[in-house]
Amino acid sequence: MDGSLIKGIVVGAVIATAGGAVAGYNMVGDAIAPPPAFAEVLKSSPVTEAVTVPREVCEDVSVTHQKAPRDKHKVLGTVTGAVIGGVLGNQVGGGSGKQIATVAGAAAGGYAGNRIQKRAQADDTYTTTETRCNTVTDYVENVIGYDVSYRIGDEQGEIRMDSDPGDRIPLVNGELAPMEPG
Repeated sequence: MDGSLIKGIVVGAVIATAGGAVAGYNMVGDAIAPPPAFAEVLKSSPVTEAVTVPREVCEDVSVTHQKAPRDKHKVLGTVTGAVIGGVLGNQVGGGSGKQIATVAGAAAGGYAGNRIQKRAQADDTYTTTETRCNTVTDYVENVIGYDVSYRIGDEQGEIRMDSDPGDRIPLVNGELAPMEPG
């Protein structure tokens, strides 16, 4: 046999053996290195929703009321004014002038007495405390989820989750397995 043929067979056998060894090592290496158990969280942002919440607000307020008049037609003031005006008018003049002065004094006194009683009744008030309520609306931001960016090995992705996952998301068979909120 030729020496170069033997060298070729030996070199071929060495290369085949080395190739097989490298391939076998890669297979064994894959079997030794387990797949990742978690995805790395790159970013987690809360997703919010504005909600209106009505509520009732009550406060005590002072309320001024006018008392109901005892003399609705102001008769007492009118009569008292007429009597006083008539007496004063009767002090003026003499003869028929005295009668005219008495009547005029009674009329003027009656009118004045009526007005005085009206003003006095308008000022006759009392105060109570009443509770008054109205509805106000508050605006509240509720977190409805989290937009999460993650990485598994060299691949990146995004997912919306119910709760903030923290630094990592569990994987089952290489797939995301988000934890249930607890």
